[in-house]
Amino acid sequence: MALLQFDNVGISAMAACVPHTVIDNYRYTQYFSEEDVRKVVDKIGIYERRFADAKTCSSDLCFAAAERLLKETGIERNEIDLLVFLSQTPDYRMPATSIILQERLGLKKSVVAFDINLGCSGFLYGLSVIYSLMQQQNLHKALFLDGETRSKVYSPKDRRSAFLFGDAGVAALIERGEKFGKSYFSLNSDGSKADLIRIEGGGYRHPSSLDTLRERVVDEYGNIRNDEQGYMRGSDVFNFVIVEIPKDIKRLLDVTNINKDDVDYYVFHQANEFINSYIAKKLKLDFAKIPSTIHKYGNTSSVSVPLTIVSELREQLCHSDKRLLLSAFGVGMSWGTAILHFADCHICNIVEL
Repeated sequence: MALLQFDNVGISAMAACVPHTVIDNYRYTQYFSEEDVRKVVDKIGIYERRFADAKTCSSDLCFAAAERLLKETGIERNEIDLLVFLSQTPDYRMPATSIILQERLGLKKSVVAFDINLGCSGFLYGLSVIYSLMQQQNLHKALFLDGETRSKVYSPKDRRSAFLFGDAGVAALIERGEKFGKSYFSLNSDGSKADLIRIEGGGYRHPSSLDTLRERVVDEYGNIRNDEQGYMRGSDVFNFVIVEIPKDIKRLLDVTNINKDDVDYYVFHQANEFINSYIAKKLKLDFAKIPSTIHKYGNTSSVSVPLTIVSELREQLCHSDKRLLLSAFGVGMSWGTAILHFADCHICNIVEL
């Protein structure tokens, strides 16, 4: 466990954007029987998702969220000193999407801007990087943009992943202030399990070709995808999660000497309802403290934790001081836990694009 501790840095405002197109999972039956679809949907607990159209990228969702945040908070654009964009579905292989967003948002040229490529644990990792940089006294305000259009990278003909993923983008404003107190992060990785979730083709190890784009039957159940679409070994991921995630949460609580009852809300990565219920039962957590958006947004990868905060905790976090424990895991495998204070955090209503 890499344990990081920060003082007097925190999230002062958040906004989120989702596509306006709603996917009813029960009606997502083009390639499967209605009976098969119902069994899958009832098992995973994902009833609706949001899909971006062909012209909308993750950066567009983040841009809309950032515009809403800047407008509602009244923050001047020249006050932003740091811009971080996190995604595994960027606009281009190069240049970095953060640089494009710097110009598009009208930020000053002296802003520090860079991308982070990480999956479902990314929001926690990104926050830790920004919190680290904000220890520098000449950085005052940071804008963290986290967006994914995972609907574009999974095959609708592969039932193991076809009903899971949705699209969204979030913006978080990060500042220094004594009101935020101490923050703690536990960050972990295990590359020996890199093959549990992967897109095999289209990178530089296996460049795009006619062969990587050719659809094929990939298992005895008749699931179909090409090598540039993601796959996931779901049972192996589940077995990994139920061991490592409760252990990491408990370890961070123990190291920080924080009682689990003193945490106001537990915000988990929205992978599926069964996993989160299992973690909560194993740790004997109060289910009333665990907000959920899996049923209406699906798995939005790294965006799922902040999207759940914006969607479900807007009223609870405004004009109050709350302690949140965040937990996320995913492709890599990579996972992390964070304990943060939210103090008078301004949370905008969700934007639809």
